[in-house]
Amino acid sequence: MDVAVGIVAQRNNERAQALAATLVDTIEREGARVVVDELTGEAVDATAVPVAAMAGRDLVVSIGGDGTLLFVAREVGPTPILGVNLGEVGFLNAVAPDDALAVVTDLVADLEETGTVEGRELARLQATGVDTEWTLEPALNEVVVHGPRRGHGGGATIEIRVDGQQYAESHADGVLVATPTGSTAYNLSEGGPLVHPSADVLVVTQMAATESMPPLVVEPDSELTLTVSGTDTAYAISDGRNRQRLEPPATVSISLADDAVTLVGPQANFLDGLDKLE
Repeated sequence: MDVAVGIVAQRNNERAQALAATLVDTIEREGARVVVDELTGEAVDATAVPVAAMAGRDLVVSIGGDGTLLFVAREVGPTPILGVNLGEVGFLNAVAPDDALAVVTDLVADLEETGTVEGRELARLQATGVDTEWTLEPALNEVVVHGPRRGHGGGATIEIRVDGQQYAESHADGVLVATPTGSTAYNLSEGGPLVHPSADVLVVTQMAATESMPPLVVEPDSELTLTVSGTDTAYAISDGRNRQRLEPPATVSISLADDAVTLVGPQANFLDGLDKLE
C-alpha cells in the first residue's frame, strides 16, 4: 500500500519542528509520502499543505499538547491521528517524543502491510440551531451556551431539557455539555465530574447557576436542548473556538456528531494523567 502521512507541529515550537524534520526523513526512507502543515514547512524541508488538506490521509501525526491535537482533529475529522506529547498532561497525546520515531515507523509498516491501523474512537458533539438554521463545527471537548460574554456578569437564563423534559432552568454564567474527553477540561473547572474515557456518556454542567442542579450524566443519544433567554445576546461555542451568535430567546440542540475522532497508537493512561492536573 502507498501510505500517505501528514505531520502537524505545534506553532513556534522548535522542539516540535525538529522532531517533525526527523519524522519526515525517516518516513520518506520507508517509502511513504509525507506532507507537513504550512507553518512547519517554513522550517522543515518537506511539502507543506493546509492542515485541512490532510483529511483523508492514512495517518496524521500531531506534535505538541492537547490543544494542538484538538486543532488537528477539527481540521481532519475522522482521519487517524497519533498524538506526540510535548505538553504537561497529555490526555490525548500518549506518545513521548523519544518514542515517536519507533511508534510512527511501526504504524507506517502496519499500513503498508494491512492498509489499516487500530484506534480508539472519541465522540464529538454537534450544536445546531432549533429556531434558525446553523451548525457549529463538531466539538471534541464541549459545547458551551452563555450570555453576552463569558464569565461572571455575562449570564443569562438557560433552560436545560433532556428528551423533552426539563432538568433545570436558572440564571447562570452558562451551561456546557461535555464528552468524556472534555470532562477533564472546562467541565472540570466548572465543578463537573471526571468521566473515564471508556464511558459512553455525556455530561451537562451548569456554570455558576443561581438555582443550581448537580451536573447530569446522560446517555449519548439523549435529546439535549438548551434554551437561552433574559438577555439581548448569547453565544453557542464549540471547543472554545467556533461560535454562533444567538438572538434570545433561542434554542440550541446538542447531539453526537456523525464522525468521531480516531486516535491510533499507544493510548494515554487516564488515571496517571489525573496526577498532573492542577
